[in-house]
Amino acid sequence: MATDSRAAPLRLGSIAPNFQAETTQGPIDFHEFIGDKWVVLFSHPEDYTPVCTTELGAFAKLEPEFTKRGVKLIGLSANTVDSHGGWIKDIDEISGSKLSFPIIGDKQRQVAYLYDMLDHQDTTNVDSKGIAFTIRSVFIIDPKKTIRLILSYPASTGRNTAEVLRVVDSLQTGDKHRITTPINWIPGDDVIVHPSVKNEEAKTLFPDFRIVKPYLRFTPLPKEKTSAA
Repeated sequence: MATDSRAAPLRLGSIAPNFQAETTQGPIDFHEFIGDKWVVLFSHPEDYTPVCTTELGAFAKLEPEFTKRGVKLIGLSANTVDSHGGWIKDIDEISGSKLSFPIIGDKQRQVAYLYDMLDHQDTTNVDSKGIAFTIRSVFIIDPKKTIRLILSYPASTGRNTAEVLRVVDSLQTGDKHRITTPINWIPGDDVIVHPSVKNEEAKTLFPDFRIVKPYLRFTPLPKEKTSAA
């Protein structure tokens, strides 16, 4: 698999490319794995490395919250499944959690290439042969196989798992209630009435909404009405 050119760009709204791969829990067809669930697909540069170990441990600790929201987690790096299996023991020991989601073994970087997860610029993020490792990518994919969020972090910077969960809450709550979420929103905070909702309709949908500007309307939305309930 060539890694000196990029795959076709994926955008928000793109259908997540399907693939078959080996994982720590056996072979998968990715679209079958998604099924009728949401999925967080995330890559890390390398097994048995410090930042990645803290990240996978944090995702493992937060997995029950993702599961409660109908979200599956699946990791990926350019290592073998056997390597992942040994490393998971360290992750569990260090984090005090039990990692139970699958990790894709993508030694040939086929999935990484398909999802443009390879670090083409950072010459320090390469293996002994000079081939690029995966960066810290995050894809949130909905049950329709649509990509709803894409994040990319450099190898030097660990992700914020609470932020990934917050985005899931925002997306799922917005799909259900015709709202958008403002800066730093967390479940239970006021939300913004979607621009497509006219004021007359908003009076029915959101009796307590308030108009700050014609284009900015807030409404309370209790936490129990969000996906975090």
